[in-house]
Amino acid sequence: MAEEAILGYLEKNDEISDSGEFASQTKIDHNEIVNVIKSLHGFRLVDAQDIKREKWVLTDEGNLYAAAGSPEVRLFLVVPPEGISREELQRKVDPSVYKIGCSQAIKNKWLEMGKQQVSRKVQHVVDTVKDLLTRVQNEEAVSQADIDALKRRKLVAPQTWKGYSLRKGPNYVPKRKKAATDLTRENLQRGDWKELEFKEYNFNAKGQPIEGGHLHPLLKVRRQLQMIFLQMGFEEMPTNNFVESSFWNFDALFQPQQHPARDSHDTFFLQTPSTTKMLPEDYVERVKGVHEHGGYGSRGYGYDWKREEANKNLLRTHTTAVSSRMLYLLAQKPFAPKKYYSIDRVFRNEAVDRTHLAEFHQIEGLVCDRGLTLGDLMGVLDDFFSRLGMSNLRYKPTYNPYTEPSMEIFSYHEGFDKWVEIGNSGMFRPEMLLPMGLPEDVRVIAWGLSLERPTMILYGIDNIRDLFGHKVDLGLMKRNPICRLGI
Repeated sequence: MAEEAILGYLEKNDEISDSGEFASQTKIDHNEIVNVIKSLHGFRLVDAQDIKREKWVLTDEGNLYAAAGSPEVRLFLVVPPEGISREELQRKVDPSVYKIGCSQAIKNKWLEMGKQQVSRKVQHVVDTVKDLLTRVQNEEAVSQADIDALKRRKLVAPQTWKGYSLRKGPNYVPKRKKAATDLTRENLQRGDWKELEFKEYNFNAKGQPIEGGHLHPLLKVRRQLQMIFLQMGFEEMPTNNFVESSFWNFDALFQPQQHPARDSHDTFFLQTPSTTKMLPEDYVERVKGVHEHGGYGSRGYGYDWKREEANKNLLRTHTTAVSSRMLYLLAQKPFAPKKYYSIDRVFRNEAVDRTHLAEFHQIEGLVCDRGLTLGDLMGVLDDFFSRLGMSNLRYKPTYNPYTEPSMEIFSYHEGFDKWVEIGNSGMFRPEMLLPMGLPEDVRVIAWGLSLERPTMILYGIDNIRDLFGHKVDLGLMKRNPICRLGI
C-alpha cells in the first residue's frame, strides 16, 4: 500500500517534499513509509534526501507534571489561607512533591516557610509549568527561554525526527515489477521466462558466517606439547582419574603424613567415598616401613605412619600420583626403560587471584632407565625446552619431598627482560623407587610445569581467569590464533 501510494503520487507530481507530511496525508504509518523509501531508493526508482528536524518532547517527569500539575502548584493548593504546620503539610503530599514544591514555591515567592508554620504570601497562582508542558506536548511554539527553564528541570529532552524528500529516480516506473530470483521448471513449461525480469546477482555480498567448533587456547598449546613429547619418544600416561587416594598422591612419593600440603587448607578431600579399599598390601607395608624406620640408605621420618590417613580420597594435587602408579606397574615386570608424559588437570585448595586457580593443568615428563644422572636430566630439559623456543636456561637447587637432587628451571624472557621460573625438576628418591621393586641401579628423572603459564605468555593474557573458568569470554575461543611453539 505504501509503495503504491509513493509511486502513484510521483507519477503526477515532481516530488514528495516531506515524508512525514505525506504519511499524515495518506494516513500510513511513517515507519512503513520509510522502509519502502529505502527499498525504492536501493533500486534507484526514487532519489531520496535526508531530512532531520529537532523537536522537544516531554520526559517521564514532564508527562507527570503535564497531567497532574507542577509540584509547586500542587503544594500551594494544599496550604490553606490561614497556614498549616510543616508536619501536616508533609503528611498531605508525596515526599517528592514536598521537596521539589517547597524549593520552587519559595523561589517564586508563593509561600513563607517558617520553622513551624507554612503560610501563603499570595492568594492565587498560575501553573505556568503545566501550560508550557502542554504546549510542548501539542508541538506549539514555545520561547527558547521557557525551553531552557524546562530543560534545567529535566522536564523536556531534544528528539531528532528523521524523514526524506523524494524525486523520481533513473529507474522510476509507476508500478514496480517483482524481480524473479529463480528460473523454475514451470517458467520453462509456460514460456513466461522470456518476459521475466531477474534479480541481479551480487557476487560481492558476504554469505552467512560459517559456525563451527573452536579450540580453546589451552587445547591448542596442549596439542603442540603432546607432539613435542611424541617426537621425543614419550608415551602418554592414563590420567583419567581425577579422584586419587592419599597413598598414591602422597605416601608413595615419600611425602610424610604431617606435611603441610596434606592439610585440608591445601587439598580437597572427598566426603563420599571418603576412603579407598584398593591398595597393594605388600607395597603398602614397604612404604609404611620406609616412612617409619627408613631403609635403602635412608633414616625415614621416624613417625607413626597411619593407614587411615593413606586411605583418604582426594582430588589429585599433581599428576605425579599417576607417575607413581605407572612406575609401580613397571616394577612388577622385567625392567625395560620407559619415557612417560602426561598433561591433565589437578586441583588445589588455593585462593583465587589473577595468577592462581583452584584447578589447573600440569605438564609432567619422566624418564626411567639404568644409571641416569643429573646431567641426563639437564640434557633432556635442554632438548625439551628448546623445542618450545626456550634455549637460554638456568637451574637453581631447591627442595622437593620426593626428588633429590631437585632443581627449579628458569628461562630468560626477552619480553619481560628478566629470568622467569618455568618449571620444577629432579631425580626421584630411592625411598620412593626401591619399595616399588625397581632395580637398585634404575634412576628416574622428571620435570613438571603448568600449562596455563606458557599459554598466557603466548596469547598475551595477564589474568588466568580470562583463560580458564566460568568467566571466560567465548569470543576468545573464536578469535584466538593458531599456536606454533618454538617458532
